Amino acid sequence: MNINARFEEIINSLYKGNKRAFAQSVGISATVVENVVGTRKGKPSYDVLEKVCANANISAEWLLTGKGEMQRAEDRQLAIPAIKEQFSLRTDRTIGMQSVPLYELDATAGLVALFDGTTRQVPVSHLQIPDLPPCDGALYVRGDSMYPLLKSGDIVLYKEIPYTASSILWGEMYLLSFTLDGENYITIKYIQRADDDRFVRLVSHNPHHSPKEIPADSIRALALVKASVRFNTMGYKCSRALFSNSKQRQLERLPLFFRRLYKNKRLKFVKSVSLRGYIYRHFPAFLHGFR
Repeated sequence: MNINARFEEIINSLYKGNKRAFAQSVGISATVVENVVGTRKGKPSYDVLEKVCANANISAEWLLTGKGEMQRAEDRQLAIPAIKEQFSLRTDRTIGMQSVPLYELDATAGLVALFDGTTRQVPVSHLQIPDLPPCDGALYVRGDSMYPLLKSGDIVLYKEIPYTASSILWGEMYLLSFTLDGENYITIKYIQRADDDRFVRLVSHNPHHSPKEIPADSIRALALVKASVRFNTMGYKCSRALFSNSKQRQLERLPLFFRRLYKNKRLKFVKSVSLRGYIYRHFPAFLHGFR
């Protein structure tokens, strides 16, 4: 039973299935309740969890893990630290505007070096992103294991977290690096509990990719995926607001043929969608000369 199902159990057991009565009783909106128990099955925020535990006399341990009894006998304030500890990594606080460094994974020495700062990694660009939780960086998606939610060429924004058993929010999407048989792997996956506590299960969004269990101690770097960005490569315009790299620096990296296209504003005559997509991803300032 996941946390969404436990919300439904609270509503059915204590409020006779009345979602509106539940929302009014704990002090949250009916829209929030529907988001959690409806078809979307969204994850509740820390504030929502705190209100449910405090106002419906629900055990924080039961709500978060399913262990113990639904209702608690102890003082309601004892529930709050448990929720804060489990959800301290959700970073529900949003920032009006932040500049997130975008890295090219092929050019890095791996996530471990990128995260611990042992080697200096130069971003290929910066994303100017409004109204998101704090993010430490962004990377391009490679492969189709998370398709159609994420496509190859999309960008994911992440928040680095230290890897411990208690730091995992089971079922969430992570960017992670792990080592198996001497080989290093970097992937984006949902992380779920395995039957054996010594392992974790990596699950793809694409049903054609089977889940894989890896030793928990093989994980070398971990980051919670906070958001993704996708570009429409069928057009020939790109948002100026997303990228802040110097136009001149990017133009200097372009092959002569592309510089001539830029000068003559003829990018729309590039027929190859994949070629245009490559230009969009790697040389965003190239597009700024087009109207």
